Amino acid sequence: MARSVIDPVTRIEGHLRVEVEVQDNKVVDAWVSGTLYRGMETVMLDRSPEDAFYVTQRICGVCPISHSHASAQATEDALGIEIPEGGRLVRNLLEAAQFLHSHILWFYHLAALDYVNPINALSADIADTYALAQAAGTRPADFGAVAARLAAFAENGQLSIFTGHYWDHPGYVLPPELDLIATAHYLEALEVQAVANEIVAIIAGKFSHPMTSVPGGTAFVPTVDKLDDILYRFVRVKEFIDTALIPDTLAIAPFILDATTYGGGTGNFLSWGVFEAADRDPVNRFLPRGFGRGLSLEDVSPDDVTEYVEHSWYESGTGLNPKDGETKVKFTEYNTEDKYSYGKAVRCKEESTESGPLARMVVAYLHEKGGKDLTGGAAGVRTPAALIDSTLEALDVAGKPEVLVSLLGRVAARNLEAAYVADLALVWVNELVEAMKGTDLSFWKAAEKNTGDGVGAWEAPRGSVAHWIGIKGGKIDHYQVVAPTTWDIAPRDASGTPGPMEQALIGAPIADAEKPLEALRIAHSFDP
Repeated sequence: MARSVIDPVTRIEGHLRVEVEVQDNKVVDAWVSGTLYRGMETVMLDRSPEDAFYVTQRICGVCPISHSHASAQATEDALGIEIPEGGRLVRNLLEAAQFLHSHILWFYHLAALDYVNPINALSADIADTYALAQAAGTRPADFGAVAARLAAFAENGQLSIFTGHYWDHPGYVLPPELDLIATAHYLEALEVQAVANEIVAIIAGKFSHPMTSVPGGTAFVPTVDKLDDILYRFVRVKEFIDTALIPDTLAIAPFILDATTYGGGTGNFLSWGVFEAADRDPVNRFLPRGFGRGLSLEDVSPDDVTEYVEHSWYESGTGLNPKDGETKVKFTEYNTEDKYSYGKAVRCKEESTESGPLARMVVAYLHEKGGKDLTGGAAGVRTPAALIDSTLEALDVAGKPEVLVSLLGRVAARNLEAAYVADLALVWVNELVEAMKGTDLSFWKAAEKNTGDGVGAWEAPRGSVAHWIGIKGGKIDHYQVVAPTTWDIAPRDASGTPGPMEQALIGAPIADAEKPLEALRIAHSFDP
């Protein structure tokens, strides 16, 4: 029996340690430790509720827009504000831009190098690479030029961005031609994800921290010229998703089909819902609210959340809903038998619960199978169920959605979600153009009171996010946040039940305990 530690886990946002116990080339136990204390809840006390929008988005440099929206929604809930139609559409577009930026960045720059070996691409036959790209339906590139750049890296011993990986691990099984295709798209994706961020800049100011989705709606009032700039960029990003991200996913998947047999985790899935529909009902959001217990759908509410700190570096009360919760940090020592994380053991319906794209797509899939329309009445939108079913068919597992609950399912779900969001973004731009032809479209509404309690439950690209706020006399007297990663890296709770990532790691094969590539793949699949 051996202990294998990855500390820090790189290619993520934040600070994470993963420790696994390996016996007979299989993980038999796991501990996931968030090693960064944020304490934003304490920072918020006694501030104006409008400040929460600006301050709490600093919790994350990758999903600040989602934090800002959740914070604004919490304030709106507390003060009884329903944002106007213009604000709804602009916020959906801003959130969509962040989702597409994040998903492209995640697949190519944070996760792909767990499967794609650029060094192996050096032996690719260029003619065969073009033939494979055509057969896979993925976009061509100047594969010869990319191969020459890789060769230059290798010849001078400086692998640059490809340094520090387990390139000699037997888990790298792609043919060199597919490695070269994916590497070429890795480089192109550096430019495309920036295009998505240009949309953010047009609507909300320079990424990473938006300035316009303030409580009450949005301070951004679009013009036809601005919407044309936005539409052009969404079209470009969507084209890359359709001709690179999705085909690359389908081309790589057959070589790693064993990843459908492990890494599934808890089988419990939470989505607060994201992308507001006209009726403002979170169950009717374009990615709707729900709790998936396996492949069975249940209603869910922020009141179903509890947080435990028996294995976390806090002296706060335990087993509390965040509306009653507190954040009192107390570091002791790293001890897997006692306290080992700054992450609280957050639970939904008292279950260890996964959030993120897989959770959202499972919940949306179950809603659709139950008869819900997720197109908003628009033609040409590829819905979650359509995308999932076509992918299962392409991988010769049609009619077996249970394979989604796996490492490969989690990887694929994020990319399929990107395709759905890209389709919706074009619809929302056109809706906003049409709405602007009227004379009564508004974008912001002021609060009429200064006291109340509220919660904003939303989704970030990497998972479920909720902010709880208490306001008295125009000042914040209570603030709690359950961030997306908190769900997935949660440690054990009071009963000793592991968190979602820990459960996903247990049972995973480990070919080499000194180079735990499989554990790294699972960690990255959650985009912590």
